[in-house]
Amino acid sequence: MSKGGSGSRQNLTGVWHGLYSYIAFREPVYFVATIIDSGSFLSGSTHESEVGETGAPLALFASLEGQIAGDIVTFTKVYDGSGGWEHGVEYEGILASDGNEIEGRWIIRNEAEGRFLMMRNRGVTETVVREQFVKVD
Repeated sequence: MSKGGSGSRQNLTGVWHGLYSYIAFREPVYFVATIIDSGSFLSGSTHESEVGETGAPLALFASLEGQIAGDIVTFTKVYDGSGGWEHGVEYEGILASDGNEIEGRWIIRNEAEGRFLMMRNRGVTETVVREQFVKVD
């Protein structure tokens, strides 16, 4: 992945497909994020399916707020309580030069951390994101 260059950047508004993984071995989790880019401020929402403590799938929804400065994208994702999840997660990533990929790290303070990859493009599917995620491992 190449870092964003100088000059004007692409607007990040759109639908993004992504994966996040944990440091401890667990299967990466697929998510979809809808982002609204208002200048340097970002807002939006995510939905994902995670496995609960009982092994049953959970549908999880969250809001996100953040910003972009140069090629650095930061945002906080806060779960809405669905599936019993109400915590926040801090994300920081680097925007690719084409404006269609963000790769970085996430952290839940003192609890968990890992990495993530988000892609925006017509035709991006979970399979495409998984293939790219493995390549950066």
